[in-house]
Amino acid sequence: MEMKQKTSTSTSDPSLAKSKNKKDKGKASKKGLNIEGYQIEGISIAGHETCVIIPTLNLAFDIGKCPQRAVSQQFIFISHGHMDHIGGLPMHVATRGLYGMVPPTIVVPYEVKESVEKIFEAHRAMDQSELKHTLIALDVGEEFVLRKDLKVRAFRTYHVIPSQGYIVYSIKHKLKQEYIGLSGEEIKRLKASNVEITNTINTPEIAFTGDTMSDFILDNDNIDVLRTRILIMESTYLEKTTTVEDARERGHMHLSEIIKYADRFENKAILLIHFSARYKLDVIEEAISAIPPPLAGRVFALTEGF
Repeated sequence: MEMKQKTSTSTSDPSLAKSKNKKDKGKASKKGLNIEGYQIEGISIAGHETCVIIPTLNLAFDIGKCPQRAVSQQFIFISHGHMDHIGGLPMHVATRGLYGMVPPTIVVPYEVKESVEKIFEAHRAMDQSELKHTLIALDVGEEFVLRKDLKVRAFRTYHVIPSQGYIVYSIKHKLKQEYIGLSGEEIKRLKASNVEITNTINTPEIAFTGDTMSDFILDNDNIDVLRTRILIMESTYLEKTTTVEDARERGHMHLSEIIKYADRFENKAILLIHFSARYKLDVIEEAISAIPPPLAGRVFALTEGF
């Protein structure tokens, strides 16, 4: 879909690894998890707060309360308007302003953009500060260029209120087959003549679902979500006392659904988040360790705060 960005610049833990192979793929560290070469930090407890931070990309997905590490991230991608996913926005902007940091860029679904603007208007009145930031509304299928070699695309998710997830793509330019072997001077002449000598390769690296039912898995427009190197996906409910029907009624997923659709996931690693606050750490660990093939060994859990 053609991008239709609306921008307003405001002046205004463990990885539960059970095998050596899994330890190599996802290592626990003092600051989160290292999965497939990406450091992933943050916290995600259903109804309390979700903020998933990827420092090397300078971004965070959702910001329920604004943990300290999130302050360093210049880009914030919001999945939907529930307070445990968006409540920390004003604090994030205010803290970066206090520290003299570059004003952040906040990407939100179209449906919440106007409400977010009103939130900042109210906080400016109370705080008597500028709360500088850039607010961008992104619709499903639209893209935001994060940097020269990275872009982010919004994809459809299925929650009880308007919601969307995000895919981070790496962008590489590969010389077209017919120009391989040409000298540097010949390549230079072609470029000077405005000849397109490369193919653009977009590789899905990381996807973040936010809150959603399992319907996103069956959505044909979400094929790339299931092909990312890392899929960060909610799994609010784990045990049998809460049914799939219960989960769907609340707009969430049950671990049994993830296992049911296991063959659809081509991801190298899956990081489960947003577990219900009712669960203790050992319950989460037991549920993850019991996941059968073909998902066994490539599913991890963000358990900070449990």
